[in-house]
Amino acid sequence: MLNSNLLRKLDMQDLMVFVAVYEQSSVTGVSEALFVSQSTVSYCLKKLRTSFEDELFINTRTGMRPTYKASTMYGHVLKILESINLCHAGAQAFDPTRQPVTFNICAPEYFEQLILPRLLKTFDFADLPVMVNMHKFETDVPAEELRDGSLDLVVCFGPNFHRNHTDFKSRMLLEDDLVCVFDKRATPMESRLSLKAFTERRHVFPTPWTSTTNMVDGWLARQAQKRQIVARSNSYSAALKLITGTDFIVTLPRRIQRLLASEAVFKHCEAPNGLPGFTLDMQWCQSLDQDSANVWLREQVIKACAEQQAA
Repeated sequence: MLNSNLLRKLDMQDLMVFVAVYEQSSVTGVSEALFVSQSTVSYCLKKLRTSFEDELFINTRTGMRPTYKASTMYGHVLKILESINLCHAGAQAFDPTRQPVTFNICAPEYFEQLILPRLLKTFDFADLPVMVNMHKFETDVPAEELRDGSLDLVVCFGPNFHRNHTDFKSRMLLEDDLVCVFDKRATPMESRLSLKAFTERRHVFPTPWTSTTNMVDGWLARQAQKRQIVARSNSYSAALKLITGTDFIVTLPRRIQRLLASEAVFKHCEAPNGLPGFTLDMQWCQSLDQDSANVWLREQVIKACAEQQAA
């Protein structure tokens, strides 16, 4: 808002005249430089003097001398004009074809197995010089790395598995649920495991991130139940190898089961009733919300996830 109603009468030409008079000290010179008449320059100066309640420029033998107030105003008026020019030009759109670019994404294995291959194929097909550096998701959202620009995006599981940050924005990318996977020779007869059968089996747990809690054990605890974990693996593929030739069970996201659990070796059945599914979410720093490169990257991730959701 403006401090005075008198300021509403000013326009860009008035500010341009102010800067030109300050720099040239001559009404005639300003008239020629701005391609306006001397009477127009005089009229603009009158409006400026009225609006700012100051003489602003004093006519002397050596030209128009700025008053103290005009001297303090000069830098601010220059910034106003520069800002208007920036508004007119708009932010330069990101063009991934112009030069090589590297994006840093922190995400769990789920993203690397399902979404990253689609992203890379898209970049390769379009011959884009885009490189993606993946960072392992640890205990929680790496907030400081997002804030200082070390990371462009964080992809994590939801809902509500991680602490919220008011300066981050978030978008759900896709939904999935969990299924129980067995060695083909140890598959139960039923199409859906009961809670009792689920907890009686020994489990291999592929850890999606470094944490003492997870969606399965958290749900079991709410049912006053727990499972016996015989091994924790660092990856989905390792977990599948660990159950081969045993009666162990591994609980996997359905999309991962379809991708990695060959039907020649493994079978699956539905998880116990009530075991919740999950979402894959994307988070980014609010300060980069309008950054054209970050916007472009988010669009590519959203597109790849939409394709995966439809597959």
